Amino acid sequence: MKPLKKNKLTITIKKSVSEVFAFLLDPANSPRWIDSFVYEETSEWPVKEGTIYRNKNRQGEWNEYTVTSFEQDKTFILKMGDGNYHVQYTFLPISKTETQMEYYEWVIRDMLAEPYTQEALMKLKTVVEQL
Repeated sequence: MKPLKKNKLTITIKKSVSEVFAFLLDPANSPRWIDSFVYEETSEWPVKEGTIYRNKNRQGEWNEYTVTSFEQDKTFILKMGDGNYHVQYTFLPISKTETQMEYYEWVIRDMLAEPYTQEALMKLKTVVEQL
């Protein structure tokens, strides 16, 4: 795979926007679809602009992400640590029971170390649709 500065993926999930949005905000759900995470927590609940997500990976390392933009059931953006890495989730209702989700990640400096793949989003889709 060639080096990327940005990566955009979309997936359709057979659940309502509010269900998909709520699932993604809940830190307890992250390890269910992100293979590298073993634990995730937030600095406050409910989530809003300024909330901090902390996650622990399989190597025992912690990472911090700050919510920099938040619109309920529409979109949220996270910025990692020093502000180089960003990820935006955008939700579009296709019907009352179907959501198109866009996953967009980008870096300011360098290249994406490990760009997300469609396979990762397929795991998300499977987990959410089983709820």
